[in-house]
Amino acid sequence: MNYEERDAYGMYKVHPTVGTGPDGRHGPGPHLMGADTLIGNDVVNKGGDDLGDIKELMLDMRSGRVSYAVLSFGGFMGVGEKLFAVPWQALKLDTVNKCFTLDVTRERLESAPGFDKDHWPDMADATWEKGIHDWYGTEVPRPTTLPM
Repeated sequence: MNYEERDAYGMYKVHPTVGTGPDGRHGPGPHLMGADTLIGNDVVNKGGDDLGDIKELMLDMRSGRVSYAVLSFGGFMGVGEKLFAVPWQALKLDTVNKCFTLDVTRERLESAPGFDKDHWPDMADATWEKGIHDWYGTEVPRPTTLPM
C-alpha cells in the first residue's frame, strides 16, 4: 500500500477543478508527509526487489526528527518476520512509484542487524546507534534539542 492509498484526510489527492490539490496545490507532500500515511509503505531496492514495508517510525523526541523507519522483512502474515531499524536518511521517497527505496540487496538486508517484535534494541544506546549507521553507510545525526 502507498501513501496516496492511506491518505485519510485527502492531503495528496488531486482536485479535478482547481489544479493538483485541495487548494490548487498538491497538498503538503512530498516535502511534508503525514506519518500515518507512511506506515505500511513498501520499500524496494534500486533493482525493484521488494524489501518489505514500514511498520513504524521512530522519532527522536529531543530533536524532533525521524531517526529510524522500522522495516519488516520476511515471514508470512507477521509470523517469522524480522524487523530492522533503518536510518531515516538511508531511505529515499520515490514519488513516481509511491514507495521508498533502500540501497541494499535482499541478501545484504537478510544479514543486517535486526530484531523481532518481542526483543527491541535500546535505540537510544550510542554504541547501537553507531553500529546501525555504520552498517547502512549513514552518519549519526548531530545532537540537537528542542526548546522546552
